[in-house]
Amino acid sequence: MDFGSGLIALCAGLACGCFFVAAARMVAAARDEAAPAPEDLRLPLLLRLGLPLRGLARRLAESPSAASWREAEAPRLWMAGVGEVFTPADFVAVKLVFIGIGILFFLFGLLTGHELLCTLIAGLLAFYPGLWISAVIRKRQLSIMKALPNVLDLLTLSVESGRDLLSALRDILERRKSDPLSEELMRAFREIQFGRKRSEALQAMARRVRQTDLTATVNAIVQAEELGVSIANSLRIQSDMQRAKRFALAEKLANEAAVKIVLPVVAFILPAVFIILLGPIVMQAARVFGG
Repeated sequence: MDFGSGLIALCAGLACGCFFVAAARMVAAARDEAAPAPEDLRLPLLLRLGLPLRGLARRLAESPSAASWREAEAPRLWMAGVGEVFTPADFVAVKLVFIGIGILFFLFGLLTGHELLCTLIAGLLAFYPGLWISAVIRKRQLSIMKALPNVLDLLTLSVESGRDLLSALRDILERRKSDPLSEELMRAFREIQFGRKRSEALQAMARRVRQTDLTATVNAIVQAEELGVSIANSLRIQSDMQRAKRFALAEKLANEAAVKIVLPVVAFILPAVFIILLGPIVMQAARVFGG
């Protein structure tokens, strides 16, 4: 065996040893992590697979250099409704884990000659946690906007019938199907039960969710409470405004549907129509001129 072959074998052995050491550390970190809480079940499968590995990057995620990153992610976690599932440091650690896995895919592509495919996979993995939480925030805020007018109608009817706001809210939440708005209202209701002022609990909910319609409704309720104005009138006004806004959004989306359908028609339907209509003619012409 010459010196070059021996050096290659030595490097290969060191690489395999480092790989097995890293794998052993990952397994140990996964074993040390606690079992996922029931709230973790709302997470997608890919994120749940990355959760046991967050211990590998937790020290870096909790370092002072990542403080601005943690501050940026903290409100987004509450807006997505997973603030009780992830701490900011945990989510930053998960993002670092996915970035590390993406780098490994990129290096694997360089070694095997599949640079384009592995680079695409690496980019998707690196940005997946951020894209997922952005999509959850959009879906959650849209759900709150759709459900808010109906909840305000029920609250208005209950308050106008002589009930106080908290008892009406409790009965409505007991009978409603669980959705993002019900979850946030239930959290605010429990805070009030634990002794927090009603206005503070509602304002904290508005700051946590950061949905414009919900914020406007909370501000109207707090202002009516401070000025001594009838809360039922404020609720009715907000209900009418939110319903009108929802109808306007529905009309806007309906008007945009005709424009959005043009691209699928041109890309998928017209080629099939041209093939069906012109295919036999082209084949017949090719047969005639070829003969």
